Amino acid sequence: MILKRLSVIIAAMASVILLAACGNNNSSSKSNNKTSDTQLTGQADTSYYQSVIKNGHYLTSKSRGVNVQQNGNQYNLKSFENGLMDISKKQFSTSKYVFQEGQYISTSTAENWLGRKTKSNPEGMNPAGSNTKTPLYLQQMDEQDFLTQDGNSLKLSGMTIGLGINSVYYYQKEAYGATYEMKLSDAEVRAQGKRIANQVLAQLRKRKDLKNIPIVIALYKQAPDDSLVGGNFFAYSVNNANASSVSSWKNINAKNYVFPVASGQSGPSNTNDENDFSNFKTQIQNFFPNLSGVTAQAQYMNGSLTGMNINITTQFYSQTEIISFTQYLQSTAEKYLPTGVPIDISVASTTGMQSFLSRGANDRTFSFHIFNSY
Repeated sequence: MILKRLSVIIAAMASVILLAACGNNNSSSKSNNKTSDTQLTGQADTSYYQSVIKNGHYLTSKSRGVNVQQNGNQYNLKSFENGLMDISKKQFSTSKYVFQEGQYISTSTAENWLGRKTKSNPEGMNPAGSNTKTPLYLQQMDEQDFLTQDGNSLKLSGMTIGLGINSVYYYQKEAYGATYEMKLSDAEVRAQGKRIANQVLAQLRKRKDLKNIPIVIALYKQAPDDSLVGGNFFAYSVNNANASSVSSWKNINAKNYVFPVASGQSGPSNTNDENDFSNFKTQIQNFFPNLSGVTAQAQYMNGSLTGMNINITTQFYSQTEIISFTQYLQSTAEKYLPTGVPIDISVASTTGMQSFLSRGANDRTFSFHIFNSY
């Protein structure tokens, strides 16, 4: 079966090639009064934005990936980007706006903002103080730009800024020494996030080209380094043109969990979802004993399950085993797993990805793809 998600990616790539080859006049534009070769990626799925390609190159974000220190939980990075895009879609419609990765906050500016406030770095958003006593709150940030058509040009019409706030501060008392941790309360995370958001908005409004656009600022609580899921956004603010301080916030009630829930950890209030996963896991482990691990990441919004990613690690070496197992997964997942939410199932071994199954929120059956080798 052909995986729907792969089809969307292939279609989008084909659209980019077609646009580049044909030189679509509707997507040509002038940037900063200089003629440039600008195209838009095709929009094979309206749930995603079209993106900008200039002079044959995709513009990567100047601020993304800049961290105070090495992010020990890679799930935070993916969860941060995906969640920020979901928030942007609430304000900037995919049918009206074109997406461009952040081009206005430079790498050096992001590094300054993520640093501590000192005489040499007065723009630092993290408080001054010693590393062992005063926490670093702002861990990562990202900028997303949204453009609209203006005649034959594209103009900046909106921006979203994501701020990742630490829930645990990790530090060393001496170079190469032991790592200590300081847990930060939810109240402290929220208060510091809002403080930093006001500073960021004020800095952005100092720029002439950013005065008259709506700017969305979203606050993300980083998960601890040892978490098997990423953190979650807990608030965002829509700031209209010329507003240089945040006037109000909209709360987000999102939680991420790992199934099976570890001993001593709290799980979702709806235990039926965890039970469904447990039954699914038991069935496939009984049928195929060569499984190294079966875990799931589950996301909840306002207490309701909104999606699940299941990761299965196998010790299979036979292609026929992978085919049989994937077919069995399809029927078992449809029987035991929750319905009405998107679910992805990844099957991997030490040699790499073996197969992938997916079902959309409105679908009844799982589609799957088995990765072959030549």
